[in-house]
Amino acid sequence: MANVTLRNVRKTYTGGFEAIKGVNVDVADGQFCVLVGPSGCGKSTLLRMVAGLETVTGGEIDIGGRVVNQIEPADRDIAMVFQNYALYPHMSVYNNMAYGLRNRGMAETEVKSRVEEAARVLELTSMLERKPRQLSGGQRQRVAMGRAIVRQPKVFLFDEPLSNLDAKLRIAMRVEIRKLQRRLNTTSIYVTHDQLEAMTLADVLVVMNGGQVEQVGNPLAIYEKPATTFVASFIGAPPMNLMSTRADEIKSQLNGAATEAGILGIRPEDFVITDQTPAGGVALPLTVEAIERVGAETFIYGSREQEEQRVAATPGELPPGEVIVRIPGTEAPAIGARIRVAAIRPKLHLFSGDGRTRLEA
Repeated sequence: MANVTLRNVRKTYTGGFEAIKGVNVDVADGQFCVLVGPSGCGKSTLLRMVAGLETVTGGEIDIGGRVVNQIEPADRDIAMVFQNYALYPHMSVYNNMAYGLRNRGMAETEVKSRVEEAARVLELTSMLERKPRQLSGGQRQRVAMGRAIVRQPKVFLFDEPLSNLDAKLRIAMRVEIRKLQRRLNTTSIYVTHDQLEAMTLADVLVVMNGGQVEQVGNPLAIYEKPATTFVASFIGAPPMNLMSTRADEIKSQLNGAATEAGILGIRPEDFVITDQTPAGGVALPLTVEAIERVGAETFIYGSREQEEQRVAATPGELPPGEVIVRIPGTEAPAIGARIRVAAIRPKLHLFSGDGRTRLEA
């Protein structure tokens, strides 16, 4: 096992495009680190740089106390699981898992021992003689993971390994990956664009945007105190409601909490339907435009009545004037109804006008 440290890591392609802009991340020994962000944010590029599949333009990548910038992928003592499984179709499950060990000249008795142990852990023992075409998507992904496990590397790297699976299987495999990582206690870095997947898997979460790190930390701490409006809107489903504090309907209620023009954020579940305005909190009149009942809870989509009050332009913002309210159960106001929702002061999130800085209420 080993820690992984990225120090001011940069990647610039021919033509001057800077894909990674000085990333600093420290993954402790045995931690499960998840890189999350929208498509094109640089998370897969960063993972490939750790693996040695992309060259490093600047900075250092340290694995287990050794800078690996100039070290070949095969000599970094890492194992990578890809999105597309990358199995040999003509080989059995056993031979797919054994192939890399045999290439390294390992004795067949040791190969057999490692493959059988990985198969036991992954519940593949009964499938060792099958070919990949005889397996389901989830079983193929487990074989790909087994091929990584038998190498007993210092670091596991996962590049969106569940993207090709259906929703139900993704949930099951997500649980299996987390249980497996805890059992093996191997340092792992996992890339995904799915914020729910990121929240449930990570010990440490790295939120990326435009080749930069927006925030690093414990997933729940990031959810509760996002550092920027990008993080606020990206982490959480439905996203956080974002509104300009310049709006008179909001500014008059903040009682001095907003010392400058900025952006107010309120998570959908932190609203309650009420006629009262909490002291120091915020209340908004809404017209119900749409209802989504998703079982144990309901989403109410409302439009603010003062349509001239617009949200500042921020990444991932809601459409102008729209507010989402999340309530338990299935009872909800009728579409077209006028309601009033409120949130108390401790549930308010204040950001600077450009959305780049979190302010205290």
